[in-house]
Amino acid sequence: MSAAEGPLVVGVDTSTQSTKALVVDASTGQVVASGQAPHTVTSGAGRESDPRQWWGALCEALRQCGDAAHEAAAVSIGGQQHGLVTLDARGEPVRPALLWNDVRSAPQARRLTEELGGAKFWAERTGSVPAASFTVTKWAWLAEHEPEAARATQAVRLPHDYLTERLTGEGTTDRGDASGTGWWASGTESYDEEILAHVGLDPALLPRVVRPGEVAGTVRDSHELPFSKGTLVAPGTGDNAAAALGLGLRPGMPVLSLGTSGTVYAVSRRRPADPTGTVAGFADAHGDWLPLACTLNCTLAVDRLAALLGLDREAVEPTTGLTLLPYLDGERTPNLPNASGVLHGLRHDTTAGQLLQAAYDGAVHALLGALDLVLDDDADRSAPLLLIGGGARGTAWQQTVRRLSGRPVQVPEAKELVALGAAAQAAGLLTGEDPAAVARRWHTTRGPVLDAVERDEATLARISGVLSDAAPLLERSPEDH
Repeated sequence: MSAAEGPLVVGVDTSTQSTKALVVDASTGQVVASGQAPHTVTSGAGRESDPRQWWGALCEALRQCGDAAHEAAAVSIGGQQHGLVTLDARGEPVRPALLWNDVRSAPQARRLTEELGGAKFWAERTGSVPAASFTVTKWAWLAEHEPEAARATQAVRLPHDYLTERLTGEGTTDRGDASGTGWWASGTESYDEEILAHVGLDPALLPRVVRPGEVAGTVRDSHELPFSKGTLVAPGTGDNAAAALGLGLRPGMPVLSLGTSGTVYAVSRRRPADPTGTVAGFADAHGDWLPLACTLNCTLAVDRLAALLGLDREAVEPTTGLTLLPYLDGERTPNLPNASGVLHGLRHDTTAGQLLQAAYDGAVHALLGALDLVLDDDADRSAPLLLIGGGARGTAWQQTVRRLSGRPVQVPEAKELVALGAAAQAAGLLTGEDPAAVARRWHTTRGPVLDAVERDEATLARISGVLSDAAPLLERSPEDH
């Protein structure tokens, strides 16, 4: 381990596919140790994971960090949002967690919207219109389809809450992750009793919402973890809010994240409420807001197309008349939970490389379409897009974003921004600083800026046209096919 200038902190990213842990020097931001371990996710109609796997992966990732983890003074966990974790009286999972990309609750999302005052009510009350990804719809699905599991549930948690509670023994969450449940009122920053009563969920089953900068607890005595007993535990937060901390975002700085899901977001001083449901009005992890739009199909969908075609993911070729809407898992933005992929414009001379480029174009089109709605009117729309996530270093992704956005693109050199943001939150507990200011001190956005190129209006218009024309197909429920 290299010598550290200041105290050490641990930041964790428990994502859909794996858990990553970083040990970071709180003074400099230097990563002095890291570890990673995978999870499994079911395939088929649902997307589920056993939360105990997350704990096992956390223990393994920390074990890989060696002695550095034992020296850490504080720890924080960033995690995949929206997942429904149901626990029994002993704190054991009642059933596997329903993950954010499980869209079986689409009918419940529609019904809840209609039953409680419509989209405008939900946007004004919670900041967001329920989509199948939101936790409230998953609880409604569980109560309808597995009532015995719902009755056996004695605690309801989000993924990051589950791990934080196993560290501290206390049931806590934070405003950033709570704002993605659909049962947290953004205006009063408290659980919404009317919504909870409507879905039959006792608020006593929910975790306490810890305020930014507050200590969630301390690490309890456990032989499974390398932490010293009494190590401080920060509130943690959802993955996007953690990445926003990791970038040290100031209001109006636009982010485009390319991962299993794709997201666009920016910090805002204003509480968002979009009745169209395109923008989720999330809270951030340090007192502001994080309006965000999310797509279900991003790097995983494009990689699946590349595999089907037998191509490397970078083997794209320019295309002029081909459109591919890569909605392989249904879609959230636009809100088409029952959709599947659509290909239009196939010709005898179409190449596999052109098909692959069309998949990139379709994935990026959905994200850029929401970007203007995410940004406040006073945001600088010529500022570079911060490109992060697993796809950000891919040349094909970079060039597609540049061509379809017409904006400069900055690719931060810092990796694992969710874990870095969690580490910055942990560091803030020790120094009393705003975690975003900690990340700015760590220079986490440092990286090359790719100049703007002329925006490809023709491709954007073509994709929008196909999307509009294909609407009747995309909106069909599975039983109609």
